[in-house]
Amino acid sequence: MITTEVKNRIIEAMHASRKNYSSNAKFATSIGINAAQLTRVFKGELNGVLSDPKWLTIARRLDVHIGNTAEMVTAATPVYKYINGQLATCQQFSLSGMLCDDADIGKTYAAKCFVKTAKNAVYVDCSQVKTKQKLVRHIAKELGLTHSGRYQDIYEDVVYYLCSISYPLIILDEAGDLDYGAWLELKALWNATERLCGWYMMGADGLKDKIERNMGRKKVGYVEIFSRYGGKYEKDGRIKLQKVTPDGGEEKKKFIRQQVSMIAKANGLDNVQQIYAQTGGSLRRIYTEIQKRKAQEAKA
Repeated sequence: MITTEVKNRIIEAMHASRKNYSSNAKFATSIGINAAQLTRVFKGELNGVLSDPKWLTIARRLDVHIGNTAEMVTAATPVYKYINGQLATCQQFSLSGMLCDDADIGKTYAAKCFVKTAKNAVYVDCSQVKTKQKLVRHIAKELGLTHSGRYQDIYEDVVYYLCSISYPLIILDEAGDLDYGAWLELKALWNATERLCGWYMMGADGLKDKIERNMGRKKVGYVEIFSRYGGKYEKDGRIKLQKVTPDGGEEKKKFIRQQVSMIAKANGLDNVQQIYAQTGGSLRRIYTEIQKRKAQEAKA
């Protein structure tokens, strides 16, 4: 049973997210309900409009923490600031970029935070939509467009809409998980929205390996995507992939410690050395430590 308190928190997140859409209808479509239901909920009708599973779906879609989970306080880490700057630039000037960096450094968190307040910006977890059909239908839904029916119609609606609205941005996280058909479809989408839509691709080792391997094999689509997303080459001809984290050694350790320190302190964890030793610099494990601390405070 979803409590009234939780529903009100979800509605608060709905009001915040609604600002990023041009109409109630488009926002309602993006969260999987109809405009009439949205209107009733916004008027304060909490019972008999949406089922409990639908409330949970909306909470997940809007990243609302329910139950005993604690919300993270955002720290302006180097990764957070770098990605926000990149995304803002790509959106403002309809540019494309690619970030291929270590896992578990806060890339996804930064991107999701950006989308919460950026109008016409869409976040895509490519690990959940690996095929071209799932990818394009997901983008359509996030934009508030019809996402069921004939695929070609949906594709053309997405292209038309992206070319019609102001400064759209599509963020492709875990892009290394996309299959070959989706990769080629990204090239087609980029071509159809050139200079009218910003695109930003993120990933870790999977994306790096996929690009290097397939460019080496001269597989159709990979050189083109690399070029379109601002790829560069080293002096010796090797591809150069953009990243924030230092390559290794003491500089990398210092960088990770700085990130851990900033996040821990922002979330009330003072013993940074102990946190670093317990987590090994993993931001996901830091989140676990924050959950433990909040639980202890709640019992006290």
